[in-house]
Amino acid sequence: MNQRQTLKINNKGHLEIAGADTVDLAAEFGTPLYVMDKSYIKNMCNVFVKTLAAEYGEGLISYASKAFCCKEIYRTIDSCGLGADVVSGGELYTALCSNFPVEKLTFHGNNKSYDELLYAIKNNVGYIVIDSEGEAEDIEEICAEINKKQNVLIRVNPGVEAHTHHYIQTSKVDSKFGFSISDGSAESAILLTASKPHLNLVGLHCHIGSQIFEKKSFCIAVDKMTDFYKHLLDKFGISFSVLNLGGGFGIYYAGDDAKISSDGYADYIKEICGELKRCVAEKGIQKPYLILEPGRSIVGEAGITLYTVGRVKEIRNIKNYLAVNGGMFDNPRFALYQAKYSVAAAGRMNDKSEKLYTIAGKCCESGDLIAEDCPLPEMRKGDLLAVFSTGAYNYSMASNYNRNLIPPVIMVENGKAKYAVKPQSYVDLIRNDV
Repeated sequence: MNQRQTLKINNKGHLEIAGADTVDLAAEFGTPLYVMDKSYIKNMCNVFVKTLAAEYGEGLISYASKAFCCKEIYRTIDSCGLGADVVSGGELYTALCSNFPVEKLTFHGNNKSYDELLYAIKNNVGYIVIDSEGEAEDIEEICAEINKKQNVLIRVNPGVEAHTHHYIQTSKVDSKFGFSISDGSAESAILLTASKPHLNLVGLHCHIGSQIFEKKSFCIAVDKMTDFYKHLLDKFGISFSVLNLGGGFGIYYAGDDAKISSDGYADYIKEICGELKRCVAEKGIQKPYLILEPGRSIVGEAGITLYTVGRVKEIRNIKNYLAVNGGMFDNPRFALYQAKYSVAAAGRMNDKSEKLYTIAGKCCESGDLIAEDCPLPEMRKGDLLAVFSTGAYNYSMASNYNRNLIPPVIMVENGKAKYAVKPQSYVDLIRNDV
């Protein structure tokens, strides 16, 4: 648990988030329940926006929608002056339905469909990030048909390997994303795109991975990308006005993860901005409009998930299981890449930890676990369990596996809670069945 003013233990010994007692929230809204600290989200947005403006000037913080997407989050980030990136027609539709400024949207994805591209272009999306030569051809065809010109970026793979799980390293030479600089494919894609009359190639994009704590990787990416800008200028006379460096800033989950305050994230932005200004000056290239795409670092630690303990199973001298009323249908990250979490007894925060428990979900899968070897008090049926740092990639990855209901999402601010996403019902489960 990374305690802060809006995530602490109250005088009842209960976990409190954004001024609300989690025991009261569970009683009012039920469990499983995604709880989001809206004040923390807004504070993180303001830290990123103000730091970028102070340290660099012209640029945009573009929220990575894949971390957590719903209408309320788009309204919240818009109020703080952010843009957003979307990676599907569904995310784009949600943003548009929230009256989000379309010119501040960036459309990503390694396999956007023709219909998704058409939808984005017709709705005047700010940028489309090209991830294959075939996509450039599709965008040109659509734009020619409807007589429009589209701003595009090329996703480039600079070959920087950040120290994260290999499933979330997105800039390796053999990544499914982007065009590699080292094998010449990025240069070829740029020349192809620049030749298209309806494509306005304004810059490049890269993203080196996720859950990154050390800042050196970002500085290396800046150096490699500006080297490439200099190469294109010298060889072809091509200059760009935009550089999108992605996101990937790490958050605290458990164990040795760094516990960073919201203001501490300003250091990531300062480091990137300082390195970019240095590289621009030394290499004699145009100072680009800088786009950064934090997602997890805005919403990850803002979220907790509340569960109710069902069965307690103790296998003597081997393992103790706590079965909760959620599981991999609301949090698949342990099953996907052994993600680690901190867990607490939300209604008994001051009780001494006496046993190690493995938190098991209710799905019919042996791998349906949320966390292993969690130190907790002696747990009982009906106890309230809190899993921390679930604001990113939990609701967005949720499913109806085993026909379980996806939990609702509530936003809490100044002790007041309201639905951001309402509860599902069994009727919702069969709505599209024939």
